[in-house]
Amino acid sequence: MYINFWYPVVLSEELKEEPIRARMLGQNFVVFRDSKGKASTLSDTCPHRGGALSGGIIKENCIQCPYHGWQFDGEGHCHRIPSLGKGAKIPVRARVDAYPTEEKYGIVFAFLGDLEEKQRPPIMPVNELDDDQNWRANWLTYEADINFERSIENGLDVAHNEFVHPTHGHEGKDEDYKVNKLDFVENMFGQKKWGFGLWHAFKSPASTKESPQIKEESDQRMAGSGIVGPNQMWTYIVFNENSEFRQYMFECPVEQNHVKIFLINMRKMMLDANMDKTIADRCMVIARQDIALLEQLDPVLTPDTNSKELLVPADEPCIKYRKLLDGWKKKGWKIDSNEVNKHIGKKAFVIPSPDRKKQKGWVLDTVPLSSR
Repeated sequence: MYINFWYPVVLSEELKEEPIRARMLGQNFVVFRDSKGKASTLSDTCPHRGGALSGGIIKENCIQCPYHGWQFDGEGHCHRIPSLGKGAKIPVRARVDAYPTEEKYGIVFAFLGDLEEKQRPPIMPVNELDDDQNWRANWLTYEADINFERSIENGLDVAHNEFVHPTHGHEGKDEDYKVNKLDFVENMFGQKKWGFGLWHAFKSPASTKESPQIKEESDQRMAGSGIVGPNQMWTYIVFNENSEFRQYMFECPVEQNHVKIFLINMRKMMLDANMDKTIADRCMVIARQDIALLEQLDPVLTPDTNSKELLVPADEPCIKYRKLLDGWKKKGWKIDSNEVNKHIGKKAFVIPSPDRKKQKGWVLDTVPLSSR
């Protein structure tokens, strides 16, 4: 798991008057709206006596700790400590980590890290949402007991469709099956250092009675996939000039072996609202096929070295992804989960926020990080 990237927290429609506790990167956060509806994300641990802020209430644009009533605004500043009396001076250390928060595409995102704004990677855009004449969207969220890196690699894996998804491949029955040449492209949504993409041609069976009738059998169908950062992935499937799926997946690692996935599925066909449930159900069938396989992988985590897997040319997207991860690890952005786990129940950690580079004297320590 990595700091210094944008992570999806909740769907915008889920965040109402009550604060919500969110588990991300193995730590607890609270997300809430102020009186103007602005969303904020804070560390969930009160620096006083460890109370969970998410169990409190929103009062005067602050979240009030349920334990002793300390109040913190969306920037993490403490505005009131009741036990000190009205108008008392607030200690400088009475603050919690606050994380840049943006609402886009129906999702609340939080930047979990300490980079300055100009240094941060982008949130992958979903431009099709601006064209409701030609595109229609489904929003889906689901969770699985899998490592998020394994999940992203699965999305980049062009060879698994033939065997895992009957609607995508021929279940290994095509004796002439092979993975065609992969055409790699630079990151479509930002600087090269944040990701890459690829396109490939593949054979696909026609739809059956068990699945929506959206395509005929084809010997030349195009698909593309790519990543932005360690946890954002796009997938395009082109049936013809007027029919296409575009999926935007934002993954949130809850723990090392548990992930919550936010999926925006765009379709350039079957635009009637009555098709929404059919398309959503189809997407979840495919997701469950992947989950069933990924939950059985051994080891759960990707190996420390590629030599512990026998990789072939079709695995090149996974190799490229791992090289990017290694680069972010060398920057010191990877959380040392083993070290964190040694302190469970004995010590509270937080993800470092941008204010950590401006102020000293914080109560809670930041999560241990690894660069090796």
